[in-house]
Amino acid sequence: MAAKSTKKDAKQADAANAVELPAIPRLQEKYIKEVLPHLKEKLQRTNPHALPKLTKIVVSMGVGSAVTEKKHMEEALSALQQITGQKPAPCKSRVAISNFKLREGLDIGAKVTLRGPRMWEFMDRLVSIALPRVRDFRGLNPKAFDGSGNYSLGLTEQVVFPEINPDKFSRTQGMNIAFITTANNNDEGRELLRALGMPFRVDEVDGKKAAAN
Repeated sequence: MAAKSTKKDAKQADAANAVELPAIPRLQEKYIKEVLPHLKEKLQRTNPHALPKLTKIVVSMGVGSAVTEKKHMEEALSALQQITGQKPAPCKSRVAISNFKLREGLDIGAKVTLRGPRMWEFMDRLVSIALPRVRDFRGLNPKAFDGSGNYSLGLTEQVVFPEINPDKFSRTQGMNIAFITTANNNDEGRELLRALGMPFRVDEVDGKKAAAN
């Protein structure tokens, strides 16, 4: 009886000490179940490793006013951490510009590089919550790619993210968000991000193409 009790206690201890694996983020699950099959058909590729994927998202803030107001830099770091759930890294000036009272090595910005689950969760919140809160939002520019399938967008206010309490910040702060993909060109990158829910607006040129097809 003692031996059985010992085995039972051991199993209970193992269960208590087991590390619970995090659930797959909703957008990552969508990529696996919906986006990959769509891209496979759209791009006519059978090898899943040849299909474009999102590798990282870089969120950055330029804080030029931090040269004279250090509080602005502190607020930017705090906002970035609240928005992304990850500690940001300060960006330092590389050259000195006397006209702007800028010395080399000063903190004038901050950035966060997101990968894995945090990347998927951030993009999900951006698309489903933050962008719809942008004033007079009519869709994202579908042409803001770099030629290699990577996309950048700018936001003028950090308060579009509900994590931010505007009463705790003395000023509005914009940011740049870069989506880095493995796409071979802009069309593949656009198809990937659109399938993930990026609300690109339909420009006149795109509308004519759609009508022609």
